[in-house]
Amino acid sequence: MSNSYGDFNAKIDYVFKIVLIGDSAVGKSQLLARFARNEFSVDSKATIGVEFQTKTLILDHKTVKAQIWDTAGQERYRAVTSAYYRGAVGAMLVYDMTKRQTFDHIAGWLEELRGHADKNIMIMLIGNKCDLASLRAVPTEDAQEFAERENLFFMETSALEAINVESAFQTVLKEIYRIISKKALTANDIDYRAMSLKGTQIVIPGQGSDSSGNSGGGCCV
Repeated sequence: MSNSYGDFNAKIDYVFKIVLIGDSAVGKSQLLARFARNEFSVDSKATIGVEFQTKTLILDHKTVKAQIWDTAGQERYRAVTSAYYRGAVGAMLVYDMTKRQTFDHIAGWLEELRGHADKNIMIMLIGNKCDLASLRAVPTEDAQEFAERENLFFMETSALEAINVESAFQTVLKEIYRIISKKALTANDIDYRAMSLKGTQIVIPGQGSDSSGNSGGGCCV
């Protein structure tokens, strides 16, 4: 599968909505900034409400627009952010590997995600801040076991050092594309193309066995 980036004048074939969720200060906004703009802000402030950015990619000669939503992790914004799960085909479930509590909260975030999002959404569990290895509070094995039990993809990342950030988003986007392309070959009655950029999202129909499967990703070892 070939990949390239940038803003293209060509027709957009697909729009994939991805949501970032997890506790406040785990680095969700930094992951988004690193992936979308290859930036990292030392003075990043807490996200208020919801923000989103886009990045256009080429996957298998198709132009894909990733529309990535970042939501505040604070409890008081839960009511605001719950509605934005609608239409999402991928999710990045983020914890801070130096703060055990943020990992312990992942089960609750996953429950909320599955309660609001499409049941076939592609989910990547991300242990962020792996550059702070000496401060590790969540063993990689604990996260791997959780991911395997819940059928999630998993990687450890560092937004600061740009470790595995690209790979994490790429894995989710490629898997979404793989499922949708496969379904498009067999479902003539469904139009998967993004006909315009006016908020069109792609919703994955029932995938059956295609939705399972895990991907392990190491970090700074």
